[in-house]
Amino acid sequence: MAKSSMISSGTVANESNFFTSLIIPWRAYYELTKPRVIMLLLLTAVVGMCLSTQGLPDVSRMIWGSLGIGLLSSAGAVFNHCIDRNLDIKMARTHRRPLPTGKVTLSQALSFGVLISFVGMIILWWLVNPLTAVLTFMSMLGYAVVYTVWLKRATPQNIVIGGIAGAAPPLLGWTAITGTIDGNALLLVMIIFTWTPPHFWALAVDRVEDYRKTGLPMLPVTHGIEFTKTMILLYTILLMAVGLLPYLTGMSGLLYFIGSTVINLGFFYVAWQLKFTPKKRSPMAVFKYSITHLMLLFVILLLDHYLL
Repeated sequence: MAKSSMISSGTVANESNFFTSLIIPWRAYYELTKPRVIMLLLLTAVVGMCLSTQGLPDVSRMIWGSLGIGLLSSAGAVFNHCIDRNLDIKMARTHRRPLPTGKVTLSQALSFGVLISFVGMIILWWLVNPLTAVLTFMSMLGYAVVYTVWLKRATPQNIVIGGIAGAAPPLLGWTAITGTIDGNALLLVMIIFTWTPPHFWALAVDRVEDYRKTGLPMLPVTHGIEFTKTMILLYTILLMAVGLLPYLTGMSGLLYFIGSTVINLGFFYVAWQLKFTPKKRSPMAVFKYSITHLMLLFVILLLDHYLL
C-alpha cells in the first residue's frame, strides 16, 4: 500500500514538474522572441498595410496579418537563439539570454519556435493570403537559416546581404492587404535594407571585443574600427538618398520630405561624430538614434499619407 502511494505521489510530482516547466518560464519564452525588435518590425509592416490603400485598410486583414507576421518573425528570433546559443554565452551582451542561462532548454525553445511558426503560417495562409504566407516564411528562413547559419559566420558583409530578410516587413504588410507586390512597397524595403548596416555596425563597433571572442567575421573585427566607422558614415549618406525616393516618386508629400530630411540629417550628424569626433559612447549613440530614426521615419510616412 505504501509502495503504491509512493508511485502515485511520484507520478503526480512528475506531471506537476512537466506542466511547471511549460508554465513558469513564460517570460523566458517571451524574451526568446526578441519582442522589442519584433515591435519595430510590426510598425513597419502596419505602415506598409496603410500605405497600400488610399483609405483605411481592411481591419480584419490588418489584425490577422500583423499577428501572423509577428508570430513568424518571432519564430525566426527563437531559432536564432537556438543556433547562436554557444556564441551567446561568450558575449557580455547576450550571455544572460534564456538558453545560455538554462531558463529554457534547447528542445523547449525549438518546440516553441516550431509551434508559433506553424500557427503563424496557418493564420497567414487561411486568413490573409498565400502570397503573404510564403513571403513571410521565406523571410523567416532567410534570417534564421541563411543569415544566422551561413552569412553571419562566412563574411563581414553578413549584415548587408542578410539585411534583406529584416527589411521585408513593409512588403509583407503591403501584400497582406493587396495580395500583390508593388514598387512602392519595394521602396520601403530599400529604406530598411540601407538602414540596417549603419544600425548594426554601430553596435558591432561598441562590442568589438565580444565579437572578437566569438570568432565571427564582423566588419570591425576583420577590417578594423576606423574602416567600419567610415562605412557607417557612407551608408548613412546612402540612406539619406534612398530616404528621398518616396517623395521623388510621388509616393509621399511635403510632410514626409521635411520630416525625413530632418531626421536623416540627425543620423548623419551622429555618424559624423562617430567618425571624426568620437567619444566613448558614440557607437551606442548611433545605434540608439538609428532605432528612433526608423520609428520616426515610418510614423512620418503614415502621417503624410493620411494628413496630406
